[in-house]
Amino acid sequence: MIHLSPAATNEIERLKSKQQPNVLFRLQVKAGGCVGWFYDISFDQATKVEDQVFEVNGISVIIDPQTLNYVSGLTLDYSEDLMGGGFRFNNPKAIATCSCGNSFSMDDR
Repeated sequence: MIHLSPAATNEIERLKSKQQPNVLFRLQVKAGGCVGWFYDISFDQATKVEDQVFEVNGISVIIDPQTLNYVSGLTLDYSEDLMGGGFRFNNPKAIATCSCGNSFSMDDR
């Protein structure tokens, strides 16, 4: 299960309002980034058969089975600073992150 902070929930709702009606929020982990893996968030029109859908703070979050192994326990936050706003990923499974906060590595054991 993942968690969304109130700020992340508000930002996702704001971004969804600019999309087509009934879009779904998708969270994925993909190979790459500075230290091995990176988070990818997007909006999708439909789920795939293998997807799991979690209701978090009134938002349907779509996660594919491969991603689920990497994000269990993840807290997604949103904050703004002098450089602008952005999502922040707090992943208890990550053993290293890059300075941007969107790339991470995990213990392969």
